Amino acid sequence: MVDQIEPSAAPSGPGCADCDAAQPQGWWFHLRRCAACGHVGCCDSSPGQHARAHAASSGHGVVRSYEPGEEWFYDFASDETYAGGPDLAPPLHHPEDQPAPGPAGRVPANWTRLLH
Repeated sequence: MVDQIEPSAAPSGPGCADCDAAQPQGWWFHLRRCAACGHVGCCDSSPGQHARAHAASSGHGVVRSYEPGEEWFYDFASDETYAGGPDLAPPLHHPEDQPAPGPAGRVPANWTRLLH
């Protein structure tokens, strides 16, 4: 797992890069940060499942939670969660005032029925 982590790679932004780039823009439940390149994508429970899609298309299989208070890593290839790993470049999570699900203003009222 450690060979797939680049500690100096900064996160791509405060939210899911793919949801933000979509037309219309999407929303997410929780966020994951690629440990190899910093791409921020949405979790498997989110409608877009962009973190897993990034892992599949890039070969970057290890992500770190991008949620405040969470420091775990996950390896899509082995479906294993790891309690820790090396320190990554900051920021380590999305802004604390950003809600989950998020972002504010894009989450539909029936969001719980849209989760995977």
